[in-house]
Amino acid sequence: MNRISGTISPVAVPEYALRFPPAADGMRIGLFGGSFNPPHQGHLLVSETVLNRCRLDFVWWIVTPGNPLKDHGELAPLGERLARCRALARHPRIAVTAFEARWQMRYTSDTLALLRRRFPKVRFVWIMGADNLANFHRWQNWRKIAAMMPMVVVDRPGSTLAYHSARAAVALQRWRIDETDAELLADLQPPAWTFLHGPRSSLSSTALRRMATSGRK
Repeated sequence: MNRISGTISPVAVPEYALRFPPAADGMRIGLFGGSFNPPHQGHLLVSETVLNRCRLDFVWWIVTPGNPLKDHGELAPLGERLARCRALARHPRIAVTAFEARWQMRYTSDTLALLRRRFPKVRFVWIMGADNLANFHRWQNWRKIAAMMPMVVVDRPGSTLAYHSARAAVALQRWRIDETDAELLADLQPPAWTFLHGPRSSLSSTALRRMATSGRK
């Protein structure tokens, strides 16, 4: 068993999943954090879009022990979510990790600060869906996150206009680059971000959990 946030996880988490994925100086790596509860094809679509449009070497799926802004009542065990992510993300340039559990990280700002210390010469880019941009201003130290590394926001159904109206987007508007220059993002000094339009998936982890619950009744 592994200790996570001071408790013993009910599902064993493989040791390799608690380590950082391989990274070399100069690599361009996207960081896609979330609960992945459960992971789905929409997560893959976002990852593949960013890999191609931002010219990244890899995307790391950072499977969090628990999002402080979400109810943990329906949160599947970390080991289970990791296994599902690995089964789905068979892309050779997507790595699945849960290193936040080993370091007992709760907030994205702390995670990014840790990665910058450990990999000072890697060009990281933070990835989020447009639905997360809408409430980004509620995240702990959101301005610090924007100042630590470039960000790419990927369009999601119902959130296409978030880059115009979201509180954080308005505050960061002068640092947004056009999506036609997305391949430059990893080389820019933060704050810098872009919004990518393109194919969208209507899948959501919340809807999938509701369907699964209804099916068991």
